[in-house]
Amino acid sequence: MPKYWMVTNRNRTGSQLGAQRVALTYWVAEEAPLEDLSRWSQLSAGKFKEGLLNTARTFPALQPTGEHVDQKHVCLFVHGYNSSWAEAVGRYEKLCHGLFAGDAGLGSCVLFTWPSHGSPADYLPDRSEARESSQDLAELLVLLYEWLLRNQAMATRSPEAACRAKTSLIAHSMGNYVLQKAMQLAWSRKNKPLLVSLINQLVMVAADVDNDLFASGDRVDGSDGDAMANLTYRVSALYSGRDAVLGMSAGLKHFGKRRLGRSGLDPNVPRPDNVWDFDCSGLFPPDQPNIHSAYFELEATLDLMRDILKGIDRKELRKQY
Repeated sequence: MPKYWMVTNRNRTGSQLGAQRVALTYWVAEEAPLEDLSRWSQLSAGKFKEGLLNTARTFPALQPTGEHVDQKHVCLFVHGYNSSWAEAVGRYEKLCHGLFAGDAGLGSCVLFTWPSHGSPADYLPDRSEARESSQDLAELLVLLYEWLLRNQAMATRSPEAACRAKTSLIAHSMGNYVLQKAMQLAWSRKNKPLLVSLINQLVMVAADVDNDLFASGDRVDGSDGDAMANLTYRVSALYSGRDAVLGMSAGLKHFGKRRLGRSGLDPNVPRPDNVWDFDCSGLFPPDQPNIHSAYFELEATLDLMRDILKGIDRKELRKQY
């Protein structure tokens, strides 16, 4: 079975992937380092899906249901501010080693990499590219949604056919903006279903989005936050006021709202019951450089992500961390 999985809308440039948006392509790799495209094999969408399903079928079927925290995952990772494809796969590789590798790992992780410009001075072009890339991520989410519905129908007829993997998603920085727009598109294309969990656990890491994104609360108003809350069982936003990158990002944009990944959820607006935030500032050493990226490098923050994905109750997480 492949160890690494990638879906991308980046163009191919020799032994790398570039910064131009193209149609989605699907890739797998057996071993690192991943920065050389020759280590990757391109598959058709059908072969990629078949391979991922076969991998999920090797996961243990957990009984009784009370042991759900140990169930394996198929997790999608959407990166954010990266100046190159090499940086994107480098972060993905670290995430795989930190959370998904080995028998004790959480399962399999799939990288969605999009053509991000990666410079604070290029923020506005990056935001434009992010909105365009959201259409491609939405295509992927719709395919996942349709597969989950078919799987649920099969499990109703034959319990042994039930899926052995939870679906989860980790998005970093502006990758959360890509996801925000993609989930709205996917929700709209499927006629805005309510209470259908496409994603079990969504972890928004240092999210470069408005902190009133979920201001609709439990009302159905068709907003981006409404779509995300309705397609997800639980949304966890990790933030830190010490994140200098998001401080600079907010200063450049002047969009009128604080960044979710720097200040947490806006306390002055309602929020859906399945959305919560966690201040990670205390998990970083006092002299920690580049907190914006350090979430993926420190044991404490990786442990927190692991427990969130497992589905540990938020009250218990606040006690432990």
